[in-house]
Amino acid sequence: MKKSENIQDKIYPVVTIAAVVVLWQIIVSFQYIQPYILPSPWDIIKTLASDFKNIMENTETTLYESFIGFFISIVFSFVLAIIMDSFHVVKKSLYPILLISQTVPTIAIAPLFIIWFGFGALPKIIVVITVCFFPIVVSLVDGLEKIDMDYINLFHNMKASKLQIFYHLKLPYALVNFFSGLKIAATYMIMAAIIGEWLGGDSGIGVYMVRAKNAYQLDKVFASILVIVAVSIAIIYMIDFIGKKIIHWK
Repeated sequence: MKKSENIQDKIYPVVTIAAVVVLWQIIVSFQYIQPYILPSPWDIIKTLASDFKNIMENTETTLYESFIGFFISIVFSFVLAIIMDSFHVVKKSLYPILLISQTVPTIAIAPLFIIWFGFGALPKIIVVITVCFFPIVVSLVDGLEKIDMDYINLFHNMKASKLQIFYHLKLPYALVNFFSGLKIAATYMIMAAIIGEWLGGDSGIGVYMVRAKNAYQLDKVFASILVIVAVSIAIIYMIDFIGKKIIHWK
C-alpha cells in the first residue's frame, strides 16, 4: 500500500509538469505568444543541445563558487553551533544578530563584496556563505538544544565527559536537524552564486544569463534555468541520500 502511494506521489507532479509543458508548447506554436517573448520548450531544448558546451563551462564556474562557499558555511556553522551550545552567553549575544542579518537583502550587499573583493570568485563565494550559513547553524543549534534532558542526565550519571556527551549523544541527534538545514541551504547556494555573478564577473551561468538577456536570447536564458533547476535537484537528492545513510537509525 505504501509503495503504491509513493509511486502516486511521484507520478502526480511529473504528469502536472508534462501537462504544463505541452500546453506551453501549444500556446507558443499557435503564436498566441511570440517566441521572442516566451520561447517554446522545444526551442529551449534545441538551444540547450546546440550551446551545451558553453553552458556547462559556465555552470562549472558557478558550481565551484557554490560548493566552496557551501563547505565553508558547514565548517563555520559547526564551530559556531558548538560554541553557542557550550556557552549560553554567546548564544544570547549572537542569535539575535544572526536573525537580524537575514533581513538584509542579498542583492543589496552583493555589490559591496564586488567593490571590496573584485570581480573574481571570492565575492561570489562570500555571498554563498552569507546565504547558506544561517539555515545550517540555526538547524544545528536547535538540534543540540532539543535533546531530552533525561538522556543528558543518564550520561552524567555514567560519569561521561562533555566531549563524550557531545560525540555520543548530542551530535547524532543534531544530525537530523543538520541535514534538514543542509537541504535548505542547498536550495539557496547556486542562486546566491548567480546573484553575485549578475552583479559582476567574467564567467559563470549568471554571467551567461545576463549576456543572453541583454541580447534578447530568451531561449538561452530558459536553457540556463533548466540546467540550474536540474543541478539543484540533483544536489538536494544527493544530500538526502547521504543523510539517510548516516542517520539510518532515525
